[in-house]
Amino acid sequence: MTATRETIRVALWCTRLGHVAPDLERWAAAVEAKVAEAAAQGAEVLVVPEWIAKQWLAFAPDDLAGRDEVAWLAERTPEALKLIRPLAARHGIALVAGSMPVHSPDDSPPWLNRAHVFLPDGGEVHHDKLCLVPSEREPDDWNLSTGTVVRTFDLNGVRAAILICLDIELPALSARLASAGIDMLLVPSYTSRLSGYSRVFSCARARAVELLSAVCVVGCFGELRTANGTVFQSTAGAAVYVPCEPDLGMTGILDEIPPRAAGEGPGPLLASDVPVGRIRAMRSESSGEVWPGAWDASGITVV
Repeated sequence: MTATRETIRVALWCTRLGHVAPDLERWAAAVEAKVAEAAAQGAEVLVVPEWIAKQWLAFAPDDLAGRDEVAWLAERTPEALKLIRPLAARHGIALVAGSMPVHSPDDSPPWLNRAHVFLPDGGEVHHDKLCLVPSEREPDDWNLSTGTVVRTFDLNGVRAAILICLDIELPALSARLASAGIDMLLVPSYTSRLSGYSRVFSCARARAVELLSAVCVVGCFGELRTANGTVFQSTAGAAVYVPCEPDLGMTGILDEIPPRAAGEGPGPLLASDVPVGRIRAMRSESSGEVWPGAWDASGITVV
């Protein structure tokens, strides 16, 4: 994979969780509307938040138990993917389609939280969440299992990778990624409270500094009340972080939508030109202001 691009335009859809549809077909139509909007703004990739599949619970049976929600969602994931898979080629834009539960290969525990990437040329990449929050891993709740692989892939001449939400909070993972030469991390996220948003987005900003890479992170906002009475609350925004370098604006914040807990409509779109070429040059030349290079603390002893 040869990274060659100087800039890439990325769109992040900060999605209102409660902007729901009555069935999968109309849900997919709402996703396509945002894909078309992003493409019209010149974006080459659209990133949708983690657990966008929760919106389907708006048309779930009203007697669906909370512990059975993920199984019900996983049964609908294949049809949802079939509906949105063609959007990348149709609109000429890569789609990071949030995350949805899928059956794990060995069915123990039975599901994975998976982000799918659909490329305009028909290519596909996926990432299974590596680190789970308590409700995701609890056997009596959603009972998910974890992924074990981070895949890098070519995105129009940019070396990219996907991490999901809590994955971006792991310094040990950052150290493992430091030698991979990643130009851009794309991070679908779902956080219930401002505290969760603050953890995920602060750590995403830190990863941009540590890896000397761009990090694009987006989440959901607002409330979803399901037919069985479950209430999901979400608080988040969207941001494009870059290393805190003088040549990149000093602060590390290229663009952002501040966090929100409520609003109307499907949610705003943030489209930004990410200067991956300038960042890559700094990384390859070790020309960051104080960047020590890909550093994994080998040889360091804690006493």
